[in-house]
Amino acid sequence: MSAVAPKESSPGLWRTLQRFGNLVRLSHTLFGLPFALAAAALADRYAQSIGQPGLDAARLGLIVLAFTGARTAAMGFNRIVDRDIDALNPRTANRELPRGAISVTAAKLLTALSAVVFLGSAVALGPWPATLALPCLGIVLGYSYFKRFSWGCHLILGVALALAPGGAWVAIVGDLSGWSVPTLMMAAVATWVAGFDVLYSLLDLDFDRDKSLHSIPARFGVRGSLIISAALHVATVGLLVALHAAADLGPWHAIGLTAIAIILVYEHRIVRPSDLRAIDRAFFDLNGYVSLVYLGCALLAVYAPSWPWATLGWR
Repeated sequence: MSAVAPKESSPGLWRTLQRFGNLVRLSHTLFGLPFALAAAALADRYAQSIGQPGLDAARLGLIVLAFTGARTAAMGFNRIVDRDIDALNPRTANRELPRGAISVTAAKLLTALSAVVFLGSAVALGPWPATLALPCLGIVLGYSYFKRFSWGCHLILGVALALAPGGAWVAIVGDLSGWSVPTLMMAAVATWVAGFDVLYSLLDLDFDRDKSLHSIPARFGVRGSLIISAALHVATVGLLVALHAAADLGPWHAIGLTAIAIILVYEHRIVRPSDLRAIDRAFFDLNGYVSLVYLGCALLAVYAPSWPWATLGWR
């Protein structure tokens, strides 16, 4: 009599939560959320300068909730749309949907609930966020289709993440006044994200070409992609310098921008045409530092602008 193979036990609650977190790469929230919080700090300063209440705990919580909902919906939708492509790519075949760790139905439910959380948070933040919520959701979801017909998909991803600081500004100020500051931050985030996404896409260059998928690496090759990525990051630094001038920020912000420029230069030094092994480090670690450094310098520039410079006799 043949033995019956034991049924695989159902994963516990913690393991299930881990799988959903991995599905939407929850840890990658580190890339976009700090810029949204930095924009909130700058918006708080601007709002108070024109006699508005500015930021409070409830509004901050709604901004974080809206960002998390939009990003989770976007990642969940991307994994659903790309599940067949991911199954064919050796680099992504072990993701949760291709290997069956999470069902497509569960992923769709998570995506729908996350979209509802985003839309509900936007409505709670006021008329302007509520009005802009649906178009923004369309952009962050629509990104998933662009690599099927345009190598500009990296720029669309940049735009999608750049909506976060713009949304945070509108949520606090209540309208589009003071537009130059959030516009410059959005442009900086868009070029920064597009630049590091081009680097990361080098890992799939051969696969994209084989499957007729569009990307800057598939179109321009390794060397061309490195040049384009570097140019985008030069633009990032230039836009942040313009933001520094437009918002009249002080030494802390200048120090942060210098640190970010150094990090980006180092990122491009370690990724070379003849050696792409450092891409994971460049993508995950260094760009995480960029976002955290910017948040830190923005918070200090807004809430501790004179410390310790006043005691040193600096302005």
